[in-house]
Amino acid sequence: MSTQELYQLYLKHSKVVIDSRKVESGSLFFAIKGERFDGNQFAAAALDAGAAYAVVDNPAAVQSSRYILVNDSLQALQELARHHRRQFFIPVIAITGSNGKTTTKELLAAVLGSHYRLHATQGNLNNHIGVPLTLLAMPPGLEVAIIEMGANHQREIDFLCRIAEPSHGLITNIGKAHLEGFGGIEGVKKGKSELYRYLAEDDGMAFVNRDERFLESLAAPVKKKVFYRRSENPSLSERDLEVKLLDTRPFVRVAFIDKEGRTYQANSHLIGAYNFNNIMTAVALGKYFKVPCEKIVRAIEAYIPANMRSQIVERDGNTFVLDAYNANPSSMREAILTFAAMEGQRKIVILGDMLELGEDSVREHERIAELAAQQDFDDAVFVGPEFEAVARTAGFRHFGDVAALKLWFDTQRFQGTHFLIKGSRGIRLEAVLVN
Repeated sequence: MSTQELYQLYLKHSKVVIDSRKVESGSLFFAIKGERFDGNQFAAAALDAGAAYAVVDNPAAVQSSRYILVNDSLQALQELARHHRRQFFIPVIAITGSNGKTTTKELLAAVLGSHYRLHATQGNLNNHIGVPLTLLAMPPGLEVAIIEMGANHQREIDFLCRIAEPSHGLITNIGKAHLEGFGGIEGVKKGKSELYRYLAEDDGMAFVNRDERFLESLAAPVKKKVFYRRSENPSLSERDLEVKLLDTRPFVRVAFIDKEGRTYQANSHLIGAYNFNNIMTAVALGKYFKVPCEKIVRAIEAYIPANMRSQIVERDGNTFVLDAYNANPSSMREAILTFAAMEGQRKIVILGDMLELGEDSVREHERIAELAAQQDFDDAVFVGPEFEAVARTAGFRHFGDVAALKLWFDTQRFQGTHFLIKGSRGIRLEAVLVN
């Protein structure tokens, strides 16, 4: 079946699913293969659960006219998503970067969504499967779309751009994330800047944070650029969109001006100077897309972080900065320094392994342990095999996994203590707070 023919079915059955357990009546099921599963084996279950059709790529799975046979189910999903995207003549903004992608995406969605009919990536659907699903969820009448793109190898961002075909894009930063897959920081620069290269080829527009190392030079090939930066005295600069950092204790406050020179302040629920760039990006793009400044302020102030990203949790008389969704050397360093600057008489850091660092892993874990030791923390607790050697050498408390950590944690009687909990997704440090 051709993409055009499949699209006609999609228009009648626009709820696309790849998990037979999440089928809704009338949905379109795609049998995707994974490392440990074959979606073709679940096609019958999806139809029994109410799916209208099942798109499969194994002839043996076909049992009736409700099975649609294609050469490759994943490729069919991706091509269908690209075809659907091409029906929209609207700004499609791609976001990638080493740190802050999701927070920036959510802030930007809050700002632009306050003024436009907007669709944005949900959760972390930012890979070769998630991006197509995000595109296929775009409803009629849309005015703006925001597509988050993640990658841990070169050529992945370029591939996602060929599916989503963004008209606009931004890179949050270049940092020490997925060093193993990218082959070092130079590989990260090359991989992330694939977004810039796509925009340059397609006459798209890049939003560039001048304050972030590498970005201005990497964006050089892009003809259409909008720059933004931090300024102590925001002006009506024709060159840059400017935002002022007012405070970070404990939450980030910013100021910016409108085209008449009037000053606006926004008090966010985000902690740490590292979140300033995320807020600044949302403000800058909000201004570029002519969102009224009052709406920008309300959107920034209404956004409350969740999903273990700079999330504040109050429990049993203690305060937890839960930042356990992911970690790399760049974000870990910023989190430690931010936590050290926060007010609080008693502070404890619980730090989990940073994964996918390859040959840089030992040294990067040593650097983080050294940084933690330099702060005035009451205790530093490390979790995971990567931290084991350095933690024991330095005399820090160490646990092999989060289960062992929780056994110890549950025996303690903390009161009035501030905790930073940060580690890579694979460590799942949030489990320490599960009752």
